[in-house]
Amino acid sequence: MAEIVRMPKMSDTMTEGVMAKWHKKVGDKVKSGDVMAEVETDKATMDLESYWDGTVLYIGVEEGKAVPVDAVIAVIGKEGEDYKAALDAESAVNSAPAAEAKPAEEAKEESTSAAATGLSEADLEKLGVTVVRMPLLSDTMTEGVIAEWHKKVGDKVKDDDILADVETDKATMEVMGYAEGTLLHIGVEKGQAAKVNGIIAIVGPAGTDISGILSQGDAPAKPAADKKSDAPVAEKVAAKEEEAPVSSASTDRVKASPLAKRIAKDKGIDLAQVAGSADGGRIIKKDIENFKSAPASAKAESSSAPAAEKAAPVIPQYVGEERYTEKPVSQMRKAIAKSLGESLFTAPHFYLNISIDMDNAISARTAINAVAPVKVSFNDIIIKAVAIALKQHPAVNSSWRGDKIRFNEHTNIGVAMAVEDGLLVPVVRFADGKSLSHISAEVKAYGQKAKAKKLQPSDWEGSTFTVSNLGMFGIDEFTSIINSPDGAILSVGAIQQVPVVKNGAVVPGNVMKLSLGCDHRVVDGATGAAFLQTLKGFLEQPITLLV
Repeated sequence: MAEIVRMPKMSDTMTEGVMAKWHKKVGDKVKSGDVMAEVETDKATMDLESYWDGTVLYIGVEEGKAVPVDAVIAVIGKEGEDYKAALDAESAVNSAPAAEAKPAEEAKEESTSAAATGLSEADLEKLGVTVVRMPLLSDTMTEGVIAEWHKKVGDKVKDDDILADVETDKATMEVMGYAEGTLLHIGVEKGQAAKVNGIIAIVGPAGTDISGILSQGDAPAKPAADKKSDAPVAEKVAAKEEEAPVSSASTDRVKASPLAKRIAKDKGIDLAQVAGSADGGRIIKKDIENFKSAPASAKAESSSAPAAEKAAPVIPQYVGEERYTEKPVSQMRKAIAKSLGESLFTAPHFYLNISIDMDNAISARTAINAVAPVKVSFNDIIIKAVAIALKQHPAVNSSWRGDKIRFNEHTNIGVAMAVEDGLLVPVVRFADGKSLSHISAEVKAYGQKAKAKKLQPSDWEGSTFTVSNLGMFGIDEFTSIINSPDGAILSVGAIQQVPVVKNGAVVPGNVMKLSLGCDHRVVDGATGAAFLQTLKGFLEQPITLLV
């Protein structure tokens, strides 16, 4: 009987895997334990082994493609066996829930259709009625606030008349009706908000019955710039095209943008005396600025001793090209985005900072490396010091578990490591009981496996606290996002040579800054501060790590 091979769940956070490489092809013989393929997970690239003996009858995923956990990726069976029956049975199982849900969806659509009342677009056109809806004026806009109505119910409206000013999340814009007739209805009062495509006004012949239109409600949102009828809007900041100045004198009212009106009011300029250069003689900001310069020019000419005006500086025009590239998000990057996003927006973070005098640590490291079988780094010393300090402050070595707090009695220190695709955090287990040489050798081995993408789930699972060190990159200090479910994370900066005060004198010193990020659900400020003081004592007197 043919056996279905599915994408396995290779880590607790894995939701899909990328088929990095197939080691078998259709027709190849396989035995139980043979490596069939390499799968790139959110943590590492891992071997996919066969659990059956037989022949590869079918491969359903090409190299480089991603598939969700439990998806069919291959079929193994006897040579010449019909595997399609197994695939069909699998498809039938997967399609059953969808088939059950379809009648409910159809019923919902029918009920929605039956509930839709009101007049159609064709009916409105025959009646000569135009429904003015709140337009979608930006890609992030969900609603708009009516800043000002320029018409009231019963007023006559022309197709180029501005009905209202709308305040969006980006700017204040003008809404035009693009219809002629009488303003029959105002659906939103000044200062009130309306959802995108909500009815804000209705224009049509006087006396038209609009009750059916109002019962129709809102329509699906459409981009404001698609058609004239979809977006009766003009940006109020400036006109996009400039035309020859046209007199804006009118028997109705002066047409001017809100920005132009505000500037004119501040400057004491009468808008009736300003010539508008935008469409329909509308006054914009540029017109106000140009008008202001005219009296100054006349005054300069009438002066007995006219001063030569300085020419405005000419700004050279630079034409650039906007370019970018896009790459598919790797499995590791997806996992980083998901886990750190959940940590930052779920755990209430706070940070405590402290400076460490590293003079004695530098001397101690030099002496240790003179006899140690492997080179010990400052990060190895920090890991050891953190593990011992956590034994004295179990609240920092804890994690939030929803309805309980777990206080870990063991110290498993996660060590953040940068790799090509992102970040991995292998774990040094029981670090408080290991020597500096042991910790150093273990961290180096993890580093090599991480770069080769050969870390296993057992290597990165089970941390109780995390250390992130950017000192080797010259970073003075920084803060980190907690590596859930840990309750805290330590960010380590570079050792800086700075002046320090010792025994009342300013002398050269070596200072390292630490930042402790805490989950306030399990660690309080005083608790974190006490932990940092203990850690400071160990690092400034490294001999205490051996006691």
